Amino acid sequence: MTSTAGKTTLVVRYFAAARAAAGVAEETLPGGGSLDELTGELAVRHGSRLAGVLSMASFLVDGVAWHDRQAPLPGGATVDVLPPFAGG
Repeated sequence: MTSTAGKTTLVVRYFAAARAAAGVAEETLPGGGSLDELTGELAVRHGSRLAGVLSMASFLVDGVAWHDRQAPLPGGATVDVLPPFAGG
């Protein structure tokens, strides 16, 4: 579990277009909210380009697909942001 001065944090990892839009590969943020709250915070931090990617992205939480955007994220989790991939 990741914590800073007793506060739980999340590690957010960006892939492909999400990485390009965020301008970073990874960042650590305060934990304690839902996926909707997290994506809202990420959009504020990084702007409309990332917000657009987030609206189409899939998310893994500790390697498991996360579909309930209102459920609290577990403390110390790693959240992977996976934009739609092209190809075949």
